[in-house]
Amino acid sequence: MPYDKYETVIGLEIHVQLSTKSKAFCGDDTSFGGSPNTQVSTISLGHPGTLPRINKQQVAYAVRLGLALGSRINLRNTFDRKNYFYADLPKGYQITQDKAPICIGGTVPIRLDSGETKKIRIHHIHMEEDAGKLMHDSNAPVSLIDLNRAGVPLLEIVTEPDLRSAGEVDALMSGMRQLIRYLGISDGNMEQGSMRCDCNVSVRLRGASQLGQRCEIKNLNSMRYARRAIAYETRRQIDILETGGSISQQTLNFDPSSGTTSPLRDKEDAHDYRYFPEPDLPPLVLSESWIQHLQSEMPALPWDLFERFQTQYGLPAYDAELLTAEHTTALFFMDLCRHTQAYKAAANLIINKVLPFANENACTLDAFPIGLPALAEFIQLIEQGQVAAATAYQQLFPAMAEEPDKKPMHLAEALQLIQNSDADELEKWVSAVLEANPEEVSRYQKGKKGLLGFFMGEVMKQSKGKADPKLTTALLKRALDA
Repeated sequence: MPYDKYETVIGLEIHVQLSTKSKAFCGDDTSFGGSPNTQVSTISLGHPGTLPRINKQQVAYAVRLGLALGSRINLRNTFDRKNYFYADLPKGYQITQDKAPICIGGTVPIRLDSGETKKIRIHHIHMEEDAGKLMHDSNAPVSLIDLNRAGVPLLEIVTEPDLRSAGEVDALMSGMRQLIRYLGISDGNMEQGSMRCDCNVSVRLRGASQLGQRCEIKNLNSMRYARRAIAYETRRQIDILETGGSISQQTLNFDPSSGTTSPLRDKEDAHDYRYFPEPDLPPLVLSESWIQHLQSEMPALPWDLFERFQTQYGLPAYDAELLTAEHTTALFFMDLCRHTQAYKAAANLIINKVLPFANENACTLDAFPIGLPALAEFIQLIEQGQVAAATAYQQLFPAMAEEPDKKPMHLAEALQLIQNSDADELEKWVSAVLEANPEEVSRYQKGKKGLLGFFMGEVMKQSKGKADPKLTTALLKRALDA
């Protein structure tokens, strides 16, 4: 089948569950993991006569996200009812925003595998509430419903159809997860349902301008599943078109066990939901001064720090990407750089020692046992050649973690890690190594220059790692090339 002559076109509807303490329109707890149906009330259960009220924190989080993406913030917001009947929707409708969403437009930059940056356009962002959760057991005659999640505040981010592959979808979802964690509005945990997406997938001939008929794949809460679902759906649609068929607009389910999509229902249009204004919530009017206040509290954004780490600190893109993956890591690096100007060494230390230590010991960077001045002194010992880098990483760093109150220099001295730069003693070690390995000396002198590393290793063994590497290398070359 001529798959290469087709182009995949994808738009996303990303659902972000917000980290507010209470639900969107009532005071129910939103903590994850509660016993089923224990975090509910008459409002979230949809009892007659109950009235919703707006969660101010949800509105603030929506504005923060809109500001980060360069969206236009709608100062006059209205809410609507989206009507559909489903077992986990207690009221029979969802309170959402249809006519006047809180954020309009904007873009999010994503980094492609090629290293290039692509901007994905945002159509709008709106506030709404989540539904409950159905639990199915194949051995039981009924399904169970947990309504703890019903009413949890959501933001739905609707993109333009700017994505062209599963890889770009992965990059966008990863970038959006990183952003919402930077902003502190959600933990972005896809495994717990805090972030999930619906993928609208269509195909068209390469070079065509008109969009094809799309199908929506619902509730993908894993990027691995999203990649597989998009790949399968793309081939399915092309197979249909190549055999003379047409694509029906449908809502699809993805089955991870078979790797296939299957129809849930015909795709609804807006009129199918019978949207009408929410009569129990008056329009929400935001002030410019409040927007400006939220703007003043915005953190540095991940893509800005990614560029800054390369330009201001001279780091390679790989290091910058690792250090900006989490906001706490980026802040830790910048704080450490206030104590040292060896920026690359600071990056190496965080990536290779600090982060692994924190992960292994379930320790946050805010509670990291070794202080920043001590880490800067650790770097200085290596940079000045007083302690070999390998020795510092393997012996000095663990000692500092065990005794964080002691100065790194004192620990290095106690452990006898300070490198020896006494030329007379170094020459003795070099002479001893060369005398013990006459065959290797002969091979080196006949052109096997790579043996210099062997001799260096032998000197390090003789000195128990205390020989100054630069001086030792110079002495070895002088002796061997004589």
